[in-house]
Amino acid sequence: MARRGGYRAGLAAVVALCAGLAACVGIPEAPRPQTPSAPADPVTTDQTIGTGSVKVALIVPLSGQGAAVGTALRNAAELACDDFQKPDLRILVKDDRGTPEGAREAAQAAFAEGAEVVLGPLFAANVQAAGSVARGAGKPVIAFSTDAAVAARGVYLISFLPQSEVDRIVDEATAAGRRSFAALIPETTYGNAVEAQFREAVARRRARLVAIERYPAGNPGPAVERLRGVIAGASAQADALFVPDTPEGLAAVAPALTRAGFSPARVRPVGLALWNDPRVFSQPAFQGGWFAAPDAAGFSGFSQRYQARFGALPPRTASLGYDAVSLIAALVRQFGSQRFADATLTNPAGFSGLDGTFRFRPEGISERTLAVYEIRNNAATVVSPAPKVLAPSGI
Repeated sequence: MARRGGYRAGLAAVVALCAGLAACVGIPEAPRPQTPSAPADPVTTDQTIGTGSVKVALIVPLSGQGAAVGTALRNAAELACDDFQKPDLRILVKDDRGTPEGAREAAQAAFAEGAEVVLGPLFAANVQAAGSVARGAGKPVIAFSTDAAVAARGVYLISFLPQSEVDRIVDEATAAGRRSFAALIPETTYGNAVEAQFREAVARRRARLVAIERYPAGNPGPAVERLRGVIAGASAQADALFVPDTPEGLAAVAPALTRAGFSPARVRPVGLALWNDPRVFSQPAFQGGWFAAPDAAGFSGFSQRYQARFGALPPRTASLGYDAVSLIAALVRQFGSQRFADATLTNPAGFSGLDGTFRFRPEGISERTLAVYEIRNNAATVVSPAPKVLAPSGI
């Protein structure tokens, strides 16, 4: 089973019953220690991982925009195959060149070669391009994009989506007695998506939304001033302040809050996984703040093994490539001809990966179990561990 404080091997179903399925996804054996080797040469052409009978396409940028991340996803896929002890997979690695046309061509080539499912692409426009080809072929896509707008039936996003993070942090804050929320949200595409989910989460928890202010990226000062009466002073109306920005953006937000007299001891700052950065931990305005993010234990072990194998630290998104391949290997092992059916992929019990338990909803987005961290003394510690099992969908 998954191991806290060390690496987690492959994918396993959670303990809940797998509705409509004959059995839960099995647990692979623990990975054998890898012998460190020299760094791999840069990947520049299509290639194959494994020699099994089930063909799977991995479509990522190996050249052009995003090539470094694409190469890391490809390396993580290879590591997953090794850890799963040579599953019955043949992964057709295709370079989409970081473009929609490249993704379309890669998907067409992969299906012509017999691929049953696509892992990837990375960018939203490329997911749409590959997804249109996959729909025509009647094959599913498990993509790495963080743009929920490209999710659809048959196009599933295994990526870290802010919607789950918003739900988790609002749930935890309200459970701790915070009932009145204010928000400072950047005027970005990310901010737009997060605001909609935040409003919904606060309403679902029957909490009060006192005020929301938007600000141009990098210029939060005027918005903070407009919120001064709500979030600062003894008569502050809010008891939680939601700030979903990047570490760079928060570097401008924090001093603006301090100048306005904001006290994190009185109004708890709350945020999302983007807060998981030393630049945020060092800001006085965010001491005592909470944020939702995947449990770090699984990625830590994966990162060590990746570095030993490939000679470099992996980017944070590399674990998605590992989990995607591990999931496919587990499904192939246990579900025969129904391995990639919609009912199998959308099993409400979900699957357990490096970054915790996740599941795909029928409309294509994913839900994840997340931990809640508290910032204290320039560091973050878990105050609420990630649940082992996902709550019933819609709760």
